[in-house]
Amino acid sequence: MGFIKTLAIGAAVAYGINYITKKGPDGKSIIDNLVDEAPDWMDRAKKYGELTLEQIAVRAQNYRDNARF
Repeated sequence: MGFIKTLAIGAAVAYGINYITKKGPDGKSIIDNLVDEAPDWMDRAKKYGELTLEQIAVRAQNYRDNARF
C-alpha cells in the first residue's frame, strides 16, 4: 500500500513539474512568467507594506491623542 501511494505521489509531482516547465504557444513556460513578474510583485508588496505601516502609525497616534488615562 505504501509503495503504490508513493508511486502515485511521485507521478503527480513529475506531471506537475512537466506542466509548469512546458513551453506554451508564446515560447515561455509558467516558470518563465513567474520569474519575469516576480520583481513587479515585490515592488507592489513593498508599497502595500509601507502603506499599511503608515496607516497603523496614524491609528496609533490617533489613539494616543484621544486616550484618557
